[in-house]
Amino acid sequence: MVALSAGSHTIGQARCTTFRDRLYNETDINASFATTVKSNCPQSGSDNDISPLDATSPTTFDNIYYKNLRIQKGLLHSDQQLSSGGSTDSIVNTYSSNSATFFTDFANAMVKMGNLSPLTGSNGQIRKNCRKIN
Repeated sequence: MVALSAGSHTIGQARCTTFRDRLYNETDINASFATTVKSNCPQSGSDNDISPLDATSPTTFDNIYYKNLRIQKGLLHSDQQLSSGGSTDSIVNTYSSNSATFFTDFANAMVKMGNLSPLTGSNGQIRKNCRKIN
């Protein structure tokens, strides 16, 4: 899960509404990083403005995002929690220092996820709101 959740964020962007609370309300964020991101995401308004998930190498699939998590430069709250003194810290540390391990684990996790058999037809449902059952 650590490989997929943060690893998929090594490329891409997020809307201001998805990380504003982290910028203005959390203390586990690098101050200079927060200042830079705040210039594009004010405390109110500009909801659709976007910032790169990985400010260091936003268009390269690499392990830099894990290095950023270690120095509290995770844009999303959920990603920063992976490096917050808990059980996933060691995995973040491994991925930040060993890109080959990250690439292998990410590829294996993607294959595993691709092999899942979701419920279809009358056995499943397409949710109108992903957070609750229809």
